[in-house]
Amino acid sequence: MATPVALTIAGSDSSGGAGIQADLKTFAALGVYGAAVITALTAQNTQGVSAIHAVPPEFVTAQIDAVFGDLDIGAVKIGMVAQLSTIEAIAASLKHYAPKHIVLDPVMVATSGDRLLATDAIDALRTKLIPRASLITPNLPEAAALLGEGVASDAADIERQGKRLLAMGCPAVLIKGGHGAGSESVDYLIEAKRIVALAAPRLATKNTHGTGCSLSSAIAAHLAKGEAMESAVRNAKTWISAAIAAADRLSVGHGRGPIHHFHRYY
Repeated sequence: MATPVALTIAGSDSSGGAGIQADLKTFAALGVYGAAVITALTAQNTQGVSAIHAVPPEFVTAQIDAVFGDLDIGAVKIGMVAQLSTIEAIAASLKHYAPKHIVLDPVMVATSGDRLLATDAIDALRTKLIPRASLITPNLPEAAALLGEGVASDAADIERQGKRLLAMGCPAVLIKGGHGAGSESVDYLIEAKRIVALAAPRLATKNTHGTGCSLSSAIAAHLAKGEAMESAVRNAKTWISAAIAAADRLSVGHGRGPIHHFHRYY
């Protein structure tokens, strides 16, 4: 039986809680072999990002070529892309290799509030990567930023924004409700002909570093294993909820600590 393989194209987090490191932990926790293409190095910890060093776009392309030239990639997750030239390089490579599943997490701002995407790159994200994605996974502020609107305040607003995001060319949008209010965190899976509300209890912890990276990676992992989109999203949400619930079992750093990717094992 073939080993399921997922590829993450994202930035590195030197403290290990988000980005490439979180993605590879997520793939491993869910029984998927993980490959990685690094778009940027960050000097980062649980308290914030102190420096970003972008990887030259031609080297991003070389990494992608190396991976696709040898490994059978079942799904791709895209996270931090950092700059316009990197987006263009990734888009060209994805057009060439045409992987079956692409999960795009439109990372613009870190959990700490630090900006991770150059302003001039946002339009390229809309026009070059979103149309290639199978699913995009913005949180409420990211969805608003992609649309140039205010943050959605209720379910009707979220659904309307989701439909506008679909119009950019992707077949599915998962708008995450972690930034919302109330006792439940509700994510909305929005497709052309249906909307599925996925609710989970809102968990009281400050240790949420890497949550968005890990959720999108978990979805990619389940897609790489052959699951349908809704099943992949549901299973990923169940797993991420448990990883957040177990976050306080770890004692890492002095700021927003990481979630517990390996909560099933220790």
